[in-house]
Amino acid sequence: MNRRTRTKLCIWLILIGLVNFLSYTIIYAYINGDAANGHIANGKYYVGGHYITSEGREHEVSRAVWIYSYAHSISIWPTIAMILLAMLTLARPLILAAYGDSNVSGATIVGVIATLALVVLGFLTVFFTIDFIRNLLHHQ
Repeated sequence: MNRRTRTKLCIWLILIGLVNFLSYTIIYAYINGDAANGHIANGKYYVGGHYITSEGREHEVSRAVWIYSYAHSISIWPTIAMILLAMLTLARPLILAAYGDSNVSGATIVGVIATLALVVLGFLTVFFTIDFIRNLLHHQ
């Protein structure tokens, strides 16, 4: 892939990620929280959260809204990874140039950052996905 195509792709990935964050934030505010901060009890579904007007309180929502909210919450972790990797790809030539004559190569720095991002955000995605599935299976 040539540099121009790669740059356009990275910018599109960053924009898509930002749209996902924006839609998550708007929906979070609209339903007063998210399912990851809520729970299921007695066949009822609750969302909860922080940084909203009714902070600390949970609100009952439909099963469909709860499932959507949790799935959207899970999507935030791979979205962060996608944005970080796209930004790292765009910054790679500058990092390689900046560390061209040092003891640690720019390629090593890029590799370590990419690996850390994928491992940490991959773990969080799996953790939240397992919690989501457990909640659904436990409360059927």
